[in-house]
Amino acid sequence: MISRIDLRGDALPEGPALRDLLPRADFDVQAALEKVRPICEDVHHRGDAALIDFAERFDGVRLESVRVPAQALADALAGLHADVRAALEESIRRARLVHRAQRRTAHTTQVVPGGSVTEKWVPVERVGLYAPGGRSVYPSSVIMNAVPAQEAGVESIALASPPQAEFGGLPHPTILAACALLGVDEVYAAGGATAVAMFAYGTESCPPANMVTGPGNIWVAAAKRYFTGRIGIDTEAGPTEIAVLADDTADPAHVAADLISQAEHDPLAAAVLVTDSLDLADAVEKELEPQVAATKHVDDRIRPALAGRQSAIVLVDGVEEGLKVVDAYGAEHLEIQTADAAAVADRVRNAGAIFIGPWAPVSLGDYAAGSNHVLPTGGCACHSSGLSVQSFLRGIHIVDYTKDALAEVAHHVVTLAEAEDLPAHGAAVKARFGWKVPESK
Repeated sequence: MISRIDLRGDALPEGPALRDLLPRADFDVQAALEKVRPICEDVHHRGDAALIDFAERFDGVRLESVRVPAQALADALAGLHADVRAALEESIRRARLVHRAQRRTAHTTQVVPGGSVTEKWVPVERVGLYAPGGRSVYPSSVIMNAVPAQEAGVESIALASPPQAEFGGLPHPTILAACALLGVDEVYAAGGATAVAMFAYGTESCPPANMVTGPGNIWVAAAKRYFTGRIGIDTEAGPTEIAVLADDTADPAHVAADLISQAEHDPLAAAVLVTDSLDLADAVEKELEPQVAATKHVDDRIRPALAGRQSAIVLVDGVEEGLKVVDAYGAEHLEIQTADAAAVADRVRNAGAIFIGPWAPVSLGDYAAGSNHVLPTGGCACHSSGLSVQSFLRGIHIVDYTKDALAEVAHHVVTLAEAEDLPAHGAAVKARFGWKVPESK
């Protein structure tokens, strides 16, 4: 059901050579880019009419309006099962605790007497959030996108999710209910690249946004790449992935269950176990078969995901080598199930989120840990972070110098300007002192 990669015996290669040995899904955003380009430009030129036509083409439903009526949000919340509502409310509460603590305040550095630099943090003005609606429904993604944007102080927040023929062209009612719980009342029935184009260009119904965030399929990722520079984005999210670094102290039933939990997302989802224990590898393989047989989405998602080139059991000589492998892999979700797991986790450099020990499965982070589950995929954890309050803030430096403070450093500014062959830069300083550079004190 799942392949093995044996890296025992020889010294592990460094950098790209090690990354090339590790499993990864095929996810060609560049190829998809050419297919989304005409879709995005049609939305640019025809606005809501294009969105309605694409909803009929891709989602099988003819919309009367792209904007979701306020009554539909209220009805969805009223119809939400009490247990689901309680779970969403607790997820929101915990996410607010974590993300509120991420807020930044302005800080002033006194560089010299009379000369200071203040860094203030300003939220983006308007954000478009995306909640997928394909194989599964993700009200949790509504929370993970909306809460950090709200805690950052974003004034205008809109959300798009694909229209569902089953629900009369509205997004899934649980998505709408989550929006209502969060106070997000500007919601659109738009999916995939069309939703990103709607936020990037704006239409008759939807003003343009400064930024678009949220996970999605390859078409969403391609549209984000297409609009990079016009709008800010969080990341080009690829298929979800879990890596588990485990030794012989790990429970094979737990490890198998956690690999399956990510495999059920998508046939391209990656499930990777890195271990120095052959006994654990064998036991996990034995656990996979009955656990897979007992769940849903077996043939269309889980088996293809576990059997795909993106998933494997990677055998290493020890935990030290395992750390090198998981750092090279840069997993979206990394579980550490080893002896002294906290100390091992502290040494990890590259991961979207780290889950320590047997009682912190990725599923907890997906819903109710308080952490954010919008995380870098495809190895991007080597250079990028997950979604946070900081994602929606811009740091702006405010420079405040008196005449005396400028005079003190003027000769350095002029010297550097002339060294770069930019004499007008120096002249802008000289003009303030009668075209004569003040002598340094």
